[in-house]
Amino acid sequence: MEISGRAAQLTPSLTLSIDAKAKAMKAEGIDVCGFGAGEPDFDTPEHIKQAAIAALQSGFTKYTPSSGIPELRQAIAEKLAADNGVNYKATQIIVSNGAKHACYNAILATCQPGDEVIIPAPYWVSYPDMVRLSGADAVIIPTSERNGWKIRPEDFENAMTPRTKMLILNSPGNPSGSVYTREELEALVDIAAGEDIYILSDEIYEKLVYDGAKHVSIASLSKEAYDLTLTVNGFSKSYAMTGWRLGYLAAPEAVAKAVDSIQSHSTANPCSFAQKGALAALKGDQQPITDMRDEFDMRRNYMFDRVSKIPNVTAVKPQGAFYVLVNISQLGLTSQNFADRLLSKANVAVV
Repeated sequence: MEISGRAAQLTPSLTLSIDAKAKAMKAEGIDVCGFGAGEPDFDTPEHIKQAAIAALQSGFTKYTPSSGIPELRQAIAEKLAADNGVNYKATQIIVSNGAKHACYNAILATCQPGDEVIIPAPYWVSYPDMVRLSGADAVIIPTSERNGWKIRPEDFENAMTPRTKMLILNSPGNPSGSVYTREELEALVDIAAGEDIYILSDEIYEKLVYDGAKHVSIASLSKEAYDLTLTVNGFSKSYAMTGWRLGYLAAPEAVAKAVDSIQSHSTANPCSFAQKGALAALKGDQQPITDMRDEFDMRRNYMFDRVSKIPNVTAVKPQGAFYVLVNISQLGLTSQNFADRLLSKANVAVV
């Protein structure tokens, strides 16, 4: 029996592959320094865990609406208004099984075979395969270290065709750590609005910015930006809730309705009691975010200082997220070969 062509065209996640190898080595007693998975090493704040435990113990273990419990959707809408300057109704919020799921749902709801989705490189490894699963084509646009690993307006325009349906932007970026300025985003929005192109704005690292950098939500820029932006966020990075699998999409009514329908026929609702934890995350003490960001900032400075001293590699100091993107082009190795060698010879896992 054969698998489908859709499944056959997918590539395994290199991030998860390297992380799995590192964990297998650790299980054998090997001391591995793991920089593979994009996961905070902090524990979920106690008040969030206790809220989920209380929900479990009270019997909150049944199905919920496929789009999430109303009080969480409302809390997310309030958060977006207060933190991001974007006004959404609760009905425009779809709670999903992680931000990855929200991205995938948004692509499925808006893209179809024959469409093209522009993805600036370097990019999070799952974006192209999500696009391919929808039947659309992923168009990868290289960016340069010289420009801070950001797509420029002229890059965007040159990549566009009559088939272009979406631009995916991730700011703060994984793996580049780049943070787009308001002016840079406005220039991209002007182009997208002129051609009716969606912008999928993955803002999962919004709380992790440094050196005075400011996160700007694309949907907050203008009415035009609001109408074309599909905003994705979640709880994994800011609240150290990676295993909880809770993210969300905020979108125009028609897209939100379509995503709700897709989710209702695929995964249905996110975990019921985990949603209560997410509600506590939004409503409770926000100091843990600051504490984790301060620790990440210290590590960022430490790592960048040491990477900068390694011969034949370069890096741009990241303004956001918790990665340092190292340019190894002078070494004459592919990224995969370099990562494999580093793990096998030095017991260091990178992606």
